[in-house]
Amino acid sequence: MKTKSILLFLPVLLFISCKPKVADKLVKFDGLAQGTYYAVTYYSVDGTNYQPQIDSILKDFDKVASLWVPESEISRVNRHDSTLELSDRFIDLFNKSKEVSEKTDGVFDFTIGQLVNAWGFGFTDRAKLDPKKIDSLRKYVDYKSVSIEGKKVIEKIPEVRFDFNAIAQGYSVDMLAEFLRSKGIENYLIDVGGEVLAQGKKPDGSLWVVGIEKPSKDADAERIVQFKVQTENKALATSGSYRKFYEENGIRYSHTIDPQTGYPVTHTLLSVSVMADKCWEADAYATTFMVMGLDKAKEYLEKNKQLEAHFIYSLGGDSLASFTTPGLKQKMEEVK
Repeated sequence: MKTKSILLFLPVLLFISCKPKVADKLVKFDGLAQGTYYAVTYYSVDGTNYQPQIDSILKDFDKVASLWVPESEISRVNRHDSTLELSDRFIDLFNKSKEVSEKTDGVFDFTIGQLVNAWGFGFTDRAKLDPKKIDSLRKYVDYKSVSIEGKKVIEKIPEVRFDFNAIAQGYSVDMLAEFLRSKGIENYLIDVGGEVLAQGKKPDGSLWVVGIEKPSKDADAERIVQFKVQTENKALATSGSYRKFYEENGIRYSHTIDPQTGYPVTHTLLSVSVMADKCWEADAYATTFMVMGLDKAKEYLEKNKQLEAHFIYSLGGDSLASFTTPGLKQKMEEVK
């Protein structure tokens, strides 16, 4: 009986294997969200365009994590709205943010909102700052002082202000990937403001290719891709100090603020690109390494091999240098 069963089943297998493979259809679209662009590319059997659903997901996420939406959950948390019941999305974003804060001993700290606003990188005008003022604001930056119980935020320090900007964009990429997978789409490339997730391959078997930008002294300079990265089932996020800054009295102030000093970072690191399994993780650690600086970031990477990174730093004047972890280096090609 066992031999007979196998023989009867073989013709079915042969019939299935001889059927022509249905060609996947390419779908591409882009739009605006979170104050930046997004672009989605994927292959599917039926070629359904899911842009309306993608737009809806991104719009709904603004109601969770955008500081620019007055009635968003984060805005309501920051003004201590006692009637707010947190969504599962907010709680998940909070937990992931706290996870990175704990793993980096506060180098990444999502309660940095007071400092971000004071330095003029939030939604309020820049304050007049001196060391005394900065020290007073640093007391309100402490991820250990906040927790969630049920659907409520518990704050030991009422003056704490949340800011998810260092993780939210990457998190939104993962949300879109979750949606595409729910539709049976396995091969896609998602880009939200330069935070990218590549899953699967193209129908011809080739990998997705994403770019790493060359830093520029001029914030309005043309964007030039310096490296191409072949990516499969990985996210790549970049944080840099060369696009978002302001100058005052001849001093350039980066938007990357060290929560432990209260000041914008001043080291020579210009850009960090991090590769990880999830885009929220790549996004958060790109900011973390910008705060750490090259030497401390390299030490952290030695102990956390699941992360790969590419650093671009200044040698003075117009001279630049780079350092890349081995796992990412083998996927990169410099654009000549």
